[in-house]
Amino acid sequence: MNLTDDLLGEMWYWAAWAVWVPLFARSVWLAPWKRFSRSEQSNLWLGMVVLLMLLWSLKAGVKPGLTLHLLGANVFTLAFGPHLAFIGLSLVTLGITLNGAAGGLAFAANALLLAGLSVFLSHHLFRLLSGLLPRQFFIYVFVNAFFCAGLVIVGVGLGSTLLLGMASVYPWDYLFEEFFPYYFLLAFSEAWLSGMVLTLFVVYRPEWVVSFDDSRYLSDK
Repeated sequence: MNLTDDLLGEMWYWAAWAVWVPLFARSVWLAPWKRFSRSEQSNLWLGMVVLLMLLWSLKAGVKPGLTLHLLGANVFTLAFGPHLAFIGLSLVTLGITLNGAAGGLAFAANALLLAGLSVFLSHHLFRLLSGLLPRQFFIYVFVNAFFCAGLVIVGVGLGSTLLLGMASVYPWDYLFEEFFPYYFLLAFSEAWLSGMVLTLFVVYRPEWVVSFDDSRYLSDK
């Protein structure tokens, strides 16, 4: 994660811009902005953007593009839905780019990996598992909040690994032996963070989590 401007060829970066711009415009068009009519919701959204900027700044890595950090994307997606989450995480990516942690030309590629892919995985895992599993509070907490957060960061790690391999930045064996396995360790921390935050939200402030409905998860239980 956190690609630099000289890591991939320019064609990769311009292709990423060609994909990110319409996706971002679509999210801006479809985002439920009326939710921000309540200042509590807008403050929460902005607060999560700022906190994730700080969280993404705490990273580890030894080579360009091979940095590791927590995402918080599962919390953002389940709390605000895919469009507001994609916009917010794109702003987080912009923040770390302006701080010098990633390249300006590589912004779109980083945003697609860290925001686009993570939100896509989180949203579709929630939809899939919600249709397959019983509608119970503990399933929401332990599966959607905890387990899916770990799957999301492993998926982002796999996407980053495949991108770096296809672009011939690093050898495939090095990526899968020395880089990708660390995402499984990072998944435990990501799952714990996501599960803890979402559990606190749905217990004390369920109105903050758009994916959580009291009538669905608590009534008749």
